[in-house]
Amino acid sequence: MPSNPDVVLAAVDVHEVEHVYGTGRDAVTALGPISLSVRPGSFVVLVGASGCGKSTLLRLIAGFERPTSGAVRVGGREPVPGAGAGVVFQQPRLFPWKTVGGNVDLALRYAGVPKPERPGRIGELLGRVGLHDVAGRRTWQISGGQQQRVAIARALAGDDDLLLLDEPFAALDALTRERLQEDLRQVTGETGRTCVFVTHSVDEAVFLGSRVVVLTHRPGRIALDLDVDLPRSGVGPDRLRALPEYAALRTVIGQEVREAAGGR
Repeated sequence: MPSNPDVVLAAVDVHEVEHVYGTGRDAVTALGPISLSVRPGSFVVLVGASGCGKSTLLRLIAGFERPTSGAVRVGGREPVPGAGAGVVFQQPRLFPWKTVGGNVDLALRYAGVPKPERPGRIGELLGRVGLHDVAGRRTWQISGGQQQRVAIARALAGDDDLLLLDEPFAALDALTRERLQEDLRQVTGETGRTCVFVTHSVDEAVFLGSRVVVLTHRPGRIALDLDVDLPRSGVGPDRLRALPEYAALRTVIGQEVREAAGGR
């Protein structure tokens, strides 16, 4: 913990991290060296071509893997899998034998929420992602977009201040993807959660992020670290995308992504 009370502890701190898969001749350096500090309440988007280490970095932050060298800290501590962060993957990974409400209830149980409080919390969480009327349905009875909303509600069930999202909208159609982007932007703004979000999409990065980090082709290093100075409330999505500043950011970040990928 910092000794100075005015110093704000980073939500995520990645210090000189490298990560290598395999050994000997088969060794592949996927990431680093890379250092990144994430401020509490910010929405950081990692963007880059396939193979640049975005998902690897997210797994290291989640504690699913340990760095080969360097250190990762979440809230000042070494990350522990399943604790300290809500995680949303590209696929919802719901339990099909449970109802929508049952999936959220399980997350609340693991978060230590007392049983009498859970029904109210389930309704609150599903309402937050626009699913207040499907709690009793099985997960296979709802659409892919709705399933991903359930996954987000489940990730919000704990008291963790950190939300990690690994291309959660990549498999969805364009219209559903845009709707969920708007929902996620609103939900995270209301809750004040810190987010680290992985995507290939430059438009998604600019729309969602308060900060965009572009990674180079393997091994992933930071090619660009840019604060996004766009209004995060009071402006509708269509109006936001029509702003000249929005178009300028898309151009700058898109060019950097192409150059970081080696012009591919």
